[in-house]
Amino acid sequence: MYRLTQMTIVTESSVGEGTPADESGPIAVPGPAGGTRVRRPNQAGPARMTKVVGMSVIPVPRRVALISVHTSPLAQPGTGDAGGMNVYVWQTATRLARRGVKVEIFTRATSSSDAPVVDAAPGVLVRHVAAGPFEGLDKQDLPGQLCAFTAGVLRAEAMNEPGYYDLIHSHYWLSGQVGWLARDRWSVPLVHTPHTLAAVKNASLAKGDTAEPRLREIGEQQVVDEADRLVANTATEATELVSMYGADPDRIDIVTPGADLDCYTTGSTAAARAELGLNPDERIVTFVGRIQPLKAPDVLLAAAAPLIHRARQAGSGVPPLRVLIVGGPSGSGLERPGVLIEQAAQLGIADAVTFLPPQPSRRLADVYRASDLVAVPSYSESFGLVAIEAQACGTPVIAADVGGLSVAVADGRSGLLVPGHDIDTWTSELESVLGQPDRLAELAAAARGHAEQFSWEHTADQLLLSYGRAMDSLESSKHAVLTEHLSRKGSLGLTEGIGQRMRRSWLRRRTRVGA
Repeated sequence: MYRLTQMTIVTESSVGEGTPADESGPIAVPGPAGGTRVRRPNQAGPARMTKVVGMSVIPVPRRVALISVHTSPLAQPGTGDAGGMNVYVWQTATRLARRGVKVEIFTRATSSSDAPVVDAAPGVLVRHVAAGPFEGLDKQDLPGQLCAFTAGVLRAEAMNEPGYYDLIHSHYWLSGQVGWLARDRWSVPLVHTPHTLAAVKNASLAKGDTAEPRLREIGEQQVVDEADRLVANTATEATELVSMYGADPDRIDIVTPGADLDCYTTGSTAAARAELGLNPDERIVTFVGRIQPLKAPDVLLAAAAPLIHRARQAGSGVPPLRVLIVGGPSGSGLERPGVLIEQAAQLGIADAVTFLPPQPSRRLADVYRASDLVAVPSYSESFGLVAIEAQACGTPVIAADVGGLSVAVADGRSGLLVPGHDIDTWTSELESVLGQPDRLAELAAAARGHAEQFSWEHTADQLLLSYGRAMDSLESSKHAVLTEHLSRKGSLGLTEGIGQRMRRSWLRRRTRVGA
């Protein structure tokens, strides 16, 4: 049976605190033609918060089902499939919870010790869904487990009253496939964040890297077609969604990721090096991330090698240079986990390269502070969280001019963008910035200010606006269907199967690209 959704009006500040306004006042509900009308609080209907933005009233979900199939936000980023998406999911979930939105994260169980439900933070639950064997599966195997995973998600919802979740937010295409089915089953909007796109990655593959399979491209296309809203990290990614996947630009919201500005702060370089056991007299260039061809740590080693050898020459007057690699093998990098160690030996710089495993955030902040420069030479990057985190610690960044890195790094002000991956070009750029201490200091001085434009608080606020648009669109669609049905059948028609017709009719019917 169709029912109007009741929403409690709250102030901007009370949404932030997660506290609804006095419920003795009027309540806004969807009205004709997408407007609102007032209902007194003693009338029937489940409570839902709204947010006042300017002169608009935007619905705010009470509870969000957040789907992250292939990687858990509780996992340590930097190895396996755990990376920036883990950070994004965790940080946005906790920020949404602080704004009064309950978040339940569905992720695949990868160990028999994973508790079915983890109370991970105030307002944030993590649900580990059993789907396939705990170990021995990589990301490429997971499409075969989506049926089992989806069944687990639907069963969890079925334990509650209808309408338990107001919205689904899926991360990565595997999760989007699950969210698509749950959206249809629950009659709630689906917001999808792709994080990376197969077509983009395949257009800029590293030498010898493996292309993303056709299966993924098809799956991504289906999710792009079906999602009620798409969240892109940057305008560049939004353009890619439109040009490569035929996405409707009116359904795309640009929401930039952020950094934990309370964790990643400026501090003493000397103290950070002492904590990590690094030489205070060396110049240090650092790579942080998963060890795989896509992230191109090999480019950094090859580019740094000539500079390391030159500094060793007698009378050079140049301080020694060290490359610090922080991370673990992932993706196609798992095929040769020791490839960087082998490369450093072949280049004759093994003694000038230090490898560290993935680090927890507090320790990672020391890594950034200990560095003179952080390198992000990726072949493809939808944003580049490492770049923002490093700059938040006052460390400038040298990055490949690809994808979202042109947003994450202010070229010439907080760091440098390098066109392409030519080794000689990277060597020249590294030598130029490291050889000018005053220039390096200027970049470092501006780095924190640039990073402060990107906070997870801002990301969460922008996500709430995207959620509100998705919810408004759904309510408007339902209202239009109800109005059309009543005009054809009259009030008696409400008993003639309108529930089933409603479920089918409000779903967006779009011509599939490539169909």
